[in-house]
Amino acid sequence: MLDQAIHQQVLNGLVIPAHPLALTEERKLDERRQVALTRYYCDAGAGGIAVGVHTTQFAIRDPQIGLFAPVLKLAQETMRAFENKQQRRLFKVAGVCGGTAQAVQEAAFAHELGYDAGLLSLAALRTASNVELIEHTRRVAEALPLIGFYLQPAVGGRLLDYQFWRAFLEIENVVAIKVAPFNRYQTLDVARALADSGRQHEVALYTGNDDNIVADLLTEFRFARPGQTVSVHFAGGLLGHWAVWTKRAVELLEAVRACKQSGGEGTSELLARSAETTDANAVLFDAQNNFAGCIAGLHAVLQRQGLLAGRWCLDPHEDLSPGQQEEIDRIYASYPHLTDDEFIAQHRETWLRP
Repeated sequence: MLDQAIHQQVLNGLVIPAHPLALTEERKLDERRQVALTRYYCDAGAGGIAVGVHTTQFAIRDPQIGLFAPVLKLAQETMRAFENKQQRRLFKVAGVCGGTAQAVQEAAFAHELGYDAGLLSLAALRTASNVELIEHTRRVAEALPLIGFYLQPAVGGRLLDYQFWRAFLEIENVVAIKVAPFNRYQTLDVARALADSGRQHEVALYTGNDDNIVADLLTEFRFARPGQTVSVHFAGGLLGHWAVWTKRAVELLEAVRACKQSGGEGTSELLARSAETTDANAVLFDAQNNFAGCIAGLHAVLQRQGLLAGRWCLDPHEDLSPGQQEEIDRIYASYPHLTDDEFIAQHRETWLRP
């Protein structure tokens, strides 16, 4: 079971960036820059970090690459050093995927390392029924508290209906759900399932809808039930988008929280920010090319900021799409207030030290 204090932090709402993979030009792990990225997220105010997820590149699990264990260990050690120095607890999330045997093994390994929860991808079980998916999930949940993951099909996910999420929420060791179908109807399926489960005070929703971050965080999802109206909210975000400009993401979540507490003051400004953020995300995630350059787009920003040495991905054919770099230049010129380049410039050399 999840530690009660960190569980409450998750329910209150956190910024959780999905950690990229720092590589050398030879496509080997660049440990110095990998550590620097983790330090950046910690110092930017992130409440947790997700490692071994889509943004970290699923290919780290390939036996010929063999980076799953080293990357998880390195991030855990760096986060633990930050916790010991700053006396601030972080929510450590490990990506968990594959068939049941692989997923259970990954969850057990993450638990052994000291990770708090696993972000469970069901992409490998593409043809499994809801009953089979739930049995799979129960097995994995015995090894580690779980965050459900509704990953959009365009980047390898599968459709997961209301009935699945309703059954998923019956599993005791579920602590959160990352909702990332990039689809409002499917997002509502998850919110409605949580409302109907009665666990809205035990299980947190985290937006992964990088195309609708601010709107998700602002919205109150209301469901009329006999004798009452049940409200469901997104507590925070677990996002690839927040792997860049993380300090601004922390400020954004604080602004959303203040807006909701004041009864809506500042909503118009936040909705304007929502449109800006979605425009920026369309470029970073390469939406017009069906997300082909989504990881390279994040790498391009981190390279521009001096945190990464290059855009290299494990797949040598994976890079920016034609015209994507020019679009990144456009959003930098259009929305300088979305970036945190100055913050990084002030601390980068410290983060890069051995």
